[in-house]
Amino acid sequence: QVQLVESGGGLVQAGGSLRLSCAASGSRFSFNVMSWYHQPPGRERELVADISNGESKVADSLKGRFTIFKDNAKNTVYLQMNSLKPEDSGVYYCKLTDFNGTHWGKGTLVTVSS
Repeated sequence: QVQLVESGGGLVQAGGSLRLSCAASGSRFSFNVMSWYHQPPGRERELVADISNGESKVADSLKGRFTIFKDNAKNTVYLQMNSLKPEDSGVYYCKLTDFNGTHWGKGTLVTVSS
């Protein structure tokens, strides 16, 4: 069974930084794709970034501020969030996709004050 445990959310002032973590178990990093999604209050989830064995992508609107990377030894994927803006607030979810399907974490809340 795949399990995803997210952490790192919190309250931060505009212009600050946060690093979100997603620890995965039950799936090989080399055979999956992991993603971060953002869901602002009252809006649908939107893709922030994803990463596989050798490639990573960040949404065009977030390039230069957000970075996705992973630590294979710890089976953990990170989202580094810099120069945060109030519109970045909301729940951030970790998603893992492998041959068994798609798996979601429970999310971690980020609040950016103006």
